[in-house]
Amino acid sequence: MVSDGINLFSRHCRRQYGQSVGKIALNLGLVCPNRRLGGCTYCAPASFTPYYLDEGGTIADQLARGRRFLAARKFKRYFAYFQQESSTAGPLDELLAAFSEAMAGPDCVGLIVSTRPDCLGEEVVQALALLRRRGEAKEILVEVGLQSAHDHTLRRINRNHSYQDFVVAAQRLKAAGLGLGVHLIIGLPGEDLAAMLATVRNVVSLGVEAIKFHHLQVIRGTALHREYLDSPFPVYSPHDYLTILARLLAHVPASVVIHRLWSSSDPALLIQPDWGGMGAYELHAELSAIMAREGLGQGVLCGGDQAADEGDTRP
Repeated sequence: MVSDGINLFSRHCRRQYGQSVGKIALNLGLVCPNRRLGGCTYCAPASFTPYYLDEGGTIADQLARGRRFLAARKFKRYFAYFQQESSTAGPLDELLAAFSEAMAGPDCVGLIVSTRPDCLGEEVVQALALLRRRGEAKEILVEVGLQSAHDHTLRRINRNHSYQDFVVAAQRLKAAGLGLGVHLIIGLPGEDLAAMLATVRNVVSLGVEAIKFHHLQVIRGTALHREYLDSPFPVYSPHDYLTILARLLAHVPASVVIHRLWSSSDPALLIQPDWGGMGAYELHAELSAIMAREGLGQGVLCGGDQAADEGDTRP
């Protein structure tokens, strides 16, 4: 099993809480402020919105539906997960009321807040830190969308923030005692393995505690889709992506919790890459085989300079 070599979220929860823990995705109804500036070129909210959020409703309504969804899958405890758009971009008093409500349930073990680095000012971070202290044993993890540590890539995908903005946000979160997570996209146009390794090393050096890896997907109707139609760029096959992922994981300390290993999107919206219907079981098996063949595991190359010699595995 791939979980034998990777500190997956599921393993972390069993170790931390003695049982499997799910996530209930919640929607504050906010709109990401970057949409006013054209939005990230790859982003289409419909591609990652859980179906049970389609009905909308209050936070209480969404929690109730989410608990039913998890109960059907035998999960008894959960993280309240504000994953839609940029979840710290609204009025602070309204945000804190929603976060507090979501954390209050006895089966809730903590809060996960997904946002952008430029939506994490000092006032927001200190308010989250106060919420963490009031929540006693409950965790708060702030997942910060970065995607790449290279400013030229961030400009190309229209992120409208810099890597330094992420550094400042990360330092604020760490200083406030909050959990720090990061989202990274593997295979962005113009990036090779060396560039991706540099991103991983940079975020690791800042003390990230959680990482979500995504492979680049071209989603129908996005600016990236139009770019792909005008001038197709390489996208990864499953084998190529998993080979790169295995090498990146080798530079991530074993203590870092891996919340995601690849992307998932509505097949009706996905243009590329076509992975032929490969499911999670087959992807895990392939990743395990690659790691075993190359003698890799999470963290085995931390602190070394081996990565610079590994070369680019892009097709």
